[in-house]
Amino acid sequence: MTDLYLVRHGETDWNAARRVQGSTDIPLNDTGRAQAARTGRLLARRSWHAVVASPLSRAWETATIIAEAAGAPSPERLDAIVERAYGEAEGLDYLTLDERFPAGIAVPGRESREQVVARALPALTALAAGRPRQRIIVVTHGGVIRALVNTVEPDVRELRGIPITNGSVHSFRFDGGGVRLLEFDDPLELESIDPGAEDFVEQNPVAARDA
Repeated sequence: MTDLYLVRHGETDWNAARRVQGSTDIPLNDTGRAQAARTGRLLARRSWHAVVASPLSRAWETATIIAEAAGAPSPERLDAIVERAYGEAEGLDYLTLDERFPAGIAVPGRESREQVVARALPALTALAAGRPRQRIIVVTHGGVIRALVNTVEPDVRELRGIPITNGSVHSFRFDGGGVRLLEFDDPLELESIDPGAEDFVEQNPVAARDA
């Protein structure tokens, strides 16, 4: 049995401006660094065997801040949990997105949720299987977390309406038979929710089309 605590990275300027990021490498802003530090202090309540992170700088820096604050090992890179690619929508705000790609028009180069799951879930399963009885922090992205939650808990539709905010923590468990969700917004994180924090879908207008 291995527990994986998936953390969404801290805020970036593009998050704040509601620009689609996807695979574009946008760094944390100061708010994002503060969110990462707060999450790290909360995660310090438990002991950790490893920290893994997406290679994009916003996730990698979040993981580095969390590891230091939580007294956890230095992050390891896991390419398969990089954010969902949004193709030609990346860099667009919601107004420009609607002008260029009205609802119902496919965005060229956009990765499907099924494609995200096809790369991320096997990688996390292999990570957990290779580290039995460990507790691991996994710093990734809103699109990846949403795709995984919808896949491992397809019948719990109310989860689809709950925000995935910057710095939020969502715990999963691998027990040999697959990965399952333990807690969406794990209780160790609830005390730190910022009332002003925005949902991943609010920050990413193209993601809202298949939320």
